[in-house]
Amino acid sequence: MSGAARKSTGFRTQQDETLGGKQKGSVDIYIVKRLFAYIRPFKGLIAGAVALTAGGAMLGPLRPWLTKIAIDEHISRGDHQGLAVISLIMLVVVILDGLKQYQATWLTGLIGQKAVFNLRMDIFRHLQRLPIRYFDRNPVGRLITRTTNDVEALDEMLSSGLITIVGDILQLVFIVVMMFLIDWRLTFIVLSVLPLMVWATISFKNRVRQAFLDVRTHLARLNSFFQEHITGMKIVQLFGREESEFRRHAEINADHRDANIRTVFYFSIYYPLIEFLSSLTAGLVVWYSATRVLKADLTVGVVVSFVQYIWLFFRPLQHLSDRFNILQTAVTSSDRIFRLLEEPVDPEPPESAGKGITVFKDRIVFNDVSFAYDGDNWVLRDISFEIRAGHTVAIVGATGSGKTTLINILSRFYPVRKGSVTIDGTELADIPGHALRRLIGVVMQDVVLFAGTVRENLCFGDPSIPDERIREAARTVGADRFIDKLPGGYDYRIRENGSGLSVGQKQLIAFVRALLYNPDILVLDEATSSVDTETESLIEEATDRLMKHRTSIIIAHRLSTIQHADMIIVLHKGTIRETGTHQELLARRGLYHKLYLLQHPERSRMENS
Repeated sequence: MSGAARKSTGFRTQQDETLGGKQKGSVDIYIVKRLFAYIRPFKGLIAGAVALTAGGAMLGPLRPWLTKIAIDEHISRGDHQGLAVISLIMLVVVILDGLKQYQATWLTGLIGQKAVFNLRMDIFRHLQRLPIRYFDRNPVGRLITRTTNDVEALDEMLSSGLITIVGDILQLVFIVVMMFLIDWRLTFIVLSVLPLMVWATISFKNRVRQAFLDVRTHLARLNSFFQEHITGMKIVQLFGREESEFRRHAEINADHRDANIRTVFYFSIYYPLIEFLSSLTAGLVVWYSATRVLKADLTVGVVVSFVQYIWLFFRPLQHLSDRFNILQTAVTSSDRIFRLLEEPVDPEPPESAGKGITVFKDRIVFNDVSFAYDGDNWVLRDISFEIRAGHTVAIVGATGSGKTTLINILSRFYPVRKGSVTIDGTELADIPGHALRRLIGVVMQDVVLFAGTVRENLCFGDPSIPDERIREAARTVGADRFIDKLPGGYDYRIRENGSGLSVGQKQLIAFVRALLYNPDILVLDEATSSVDTETESLIEEATDRLMKHRTSIIIAHRLSTIQHADMIIVLHKGTIRETGTHQELLARRGLYHKLYLLQHPERSRMENS
């Protein structure tokens, strides 16, 4: 077996650590590059938002400067007219600042929603292309977290994170410039606390990032737990496991709570520290200014403006810490999202490889096929058989013998680990996916129905199917009897996963859906095992019509449904034990004969008597 083949079957479970294979320091840069691809299409909106934010960053620092002028040049001199002019200018500045915030908030929100829309589309498109084996190894709740909570975290960053950070930084620059222009000595006092603040921020960043990663990890676990237990609530209640599962939930919920408390702890230290530094700076400025005011070396307007500048100086720093909170959550979420988007998909063969296969004409051949889901734990070993066009082949065997695995391989849900499978002489791996799906139709034991009308579920494979053809197919199968009794008939809205319909009714819908899909190769994977005798009889009549002049593969537990098959393959522990017709296998008195007697004890008594 080649290394490529081995690699193609190995899918890592979606873990919640940082991007594998990348150094911690390079993760942020990598993520920013990936995110930039989603905001690049909106360069015009971004330019407008940045221009508004940059232009408006000067408006805030103007107010203390205007306050200084009002006190030193007008209030101290009793100049009412000049004070009125300054007050009017300040009012205009406040109004412009409000308008800037409104426009910038609207634009950044628009950018965030557009980018997140494209990201969600990419995630769903990628999920649809991932092989089924990926979903077998990853909890549904965890994947839902990727498409909801994690994407929302990115939306918050794009809407109120990146561009506002630019505005806060520019505002800090303008504040420092204005302070230097007013009094450079007081400015150095304000900046003296900056090294301590930088050290606190870096320490905070290193600790809070891991805390946010833990929060998202435990949130994914919590979502997975909820999804699993809401889906399986009947089993929980039937086995009286409410209390034990409640305790398990309490443990997972406690881990999530503790992770959040750790983030709260870091912020509860960081915010008061910033507040203390700002108060300390204000105290130092007031103390030093007072000594200079007493010496007539400084005006009251300068002191008042500097106190205002101190609060303005520390407010963007606090905003930056808030934005950092958003960024940390977004970085962690985008890390996990891009891990999902990097999951490999099976390469699609070139169109020319299987271009000639539009109709199944000759035979399906399994040649020495062996398969294992994990490592060398072989589920199938050296399987060889062929199915001729127009024939009906049944596959029987005990649970776990590999029946459904054969169908998974034929449907190319899993790649062949060893051997080959061909359809009309073309390797299965060389047939384009859309062509293979048109050739093969599968009716599974566990029918999946989507929320929507009966009609939408029936023509799921081709929404353009006319209404008359849908009704004719339902009459053929016999599903029209119960559909016509539903409120609204074919427009009856099915709830999630067919809730409200019986197992038999869902199976009949699946049969109609397969008939409308009209595949050349029909696969029935124990499709009648969960229905009552009356429904089974109805389905058998319909399947006889459905399988006429069509290649059919039937996986069945009930041997009574396959007695007229052209060939029966008996699987046992992953190997073919017997092949033949129903009568031939009974005459051999082998494994098939034993299975038949188990289901027909009266025949066993007759043979023993």
